[in-house]
Amino acid sequence: MPELPEVEAARRAIEENCLGKKIKRSVVADDAKVIDGISPSDFEASLTGKTIVAAHRKGKNMWIQLDSPPFPSFQFGMAGAIYIKGVAVTKYKRSAVNDDDEWPSKYSKLFIELDDGLELSFTDKRRFAKVRLLQNPASAPPISELGPDALLEPMTEEELFKSLSKKKIGIKALILDQSFISGVGNWIADEVLYQARIHPLQSAATISKEQCGALHKSLKEVIRHSVKVNADSSRFPVDWLFHSRWGKKPGNLNGAVEVGADSSQFPSNWIFHNREKKPGKAFVDGKKIEYISAGGRTSAYVPELQKLSGEQAGKEVVQGKNKSSKKSRDESEDEENVKNVKGKGGKKRSESGGKKKTPVKRKSSSSDNDDDGDEEEEEKDEVEETNDDKRAKEKKQKGGKAGNKKPPAKKKSPESGDEFEEEEEEKKVQVKGKKGVAKKVPTGRQAKKRVK
Repeated sequence: MPELPEVEAARRAIEENCLGKKIKRSVVADDAKVIDGISPSDFEASLTGKTIVAAHRKGKNMWIQLDSPPFPSFQFGMAGAIYIKGVAVTKYKRSAVNDDDEWPSKYSKLFIELDDGLELSFTDKRRFAKVRLLQNPASAPPISELGPDALLEPMTEEELFKSLSKKKIGIKALILDQSFISGVGNWIADEVLYQARIHPLQSAATISKEQCGALHKSLKEVIRHSVKVNADSSRFPVDWLFHSRWGKKPGNLNGAVEVGADSSQFPSNWIFHNREKKPGKAFVDGKKIEYISAGGRTSAYVPELQKLSGEQAGKEVVQGKNKSSKKSRDESEDEENVKNVKGKGGKKRSESGGKKKTPVKRKSSSSDNDDDGDEEEEEKDEVEETNDDKRAKEKKQKGGKAGNKKPPAKKKSPESGDEFEEEEEEKKVQVKGKKGVAKKVPTGRQAKKRVK
């Protein structure tokens, strides 16, 4: 998702291609979730005829300065992206709009045509972005509430150490806090902490001067390099955690070139491995990557290199033991349930002791810090729901006790007609016999199938 380097790449693209040009026409989407606090017609009227003077950024927010206010500002959210027709702008997988798609894209929220014919568009596939029209974006929320920009206003090592010593929260949660330092998102935080060899849950106040020096250095280097290459992940150093953090391994083209596999801009014949956010499935430099929740985000780290220190080291061991014992208890209970789930006739009533699992609730947020980990959770929920559906279907097909089988579920037909109505009204007749067992007469499509 877009973090400081991606937003800076978009800002530079506007600065290099659009300054000094007049807005000839603009089209604003009728989407109140993204277009914040102003009607599309009023937004368009405020832009038309004005000249683009500059492009600014703070953290993960950007705004375009015109020759007179108000100015359009952009909070990129999870998938916001700037496209300039005929100009290559860095893409990331959630925002990618193919070159052969319609232009402007159906996901366009703000489209601008300049007087020299150049066209640009701000798109958002997932609708977590915000586009606003503000008199002075820098002095209005959310930009006015941001901390120092990680690239433009970096703290000195001494300032950083002093700030950390006052914070008793986990270090990753702190550097993700946009009011502490702006522009750092999930992938940058994981990368910086990996390179500094600091555990994501290490309390900020307990970080030593030596660790702070490593953190300051890695933060500066990761930000500067990713900005220098315009957020093109194929040009990130091969030893970065970024390329492996979701279980993806490097791909190659004709066995000659190796790059990280997290970019969406590679030919279809590049070899990529699927993401597997599972312990023991992802490695970096031969060392296992593990996953925990830190700062409300799924976090990738390398336990062999990133260890908790001080009092927290002991707590980590205790937590590990508790989790292991809990897992053992849960597994024992599951085995006991399976043994005791047999009902009348020796048939199993349920594979889980008759208890239904509560489906995991999905988390929806307009926060800028959502990342690949969240998408993994969504995919996990979808798989869980699919498995639940399969189990329910199998259970329904097995039916109840012998002699009392339930009829198969009726399917709705898209075609309206007598055939469908007959299926809805199942006719019953008494079949003469000793016990007078009631049987259902197949009707509609069922009858036709039997005839065939």
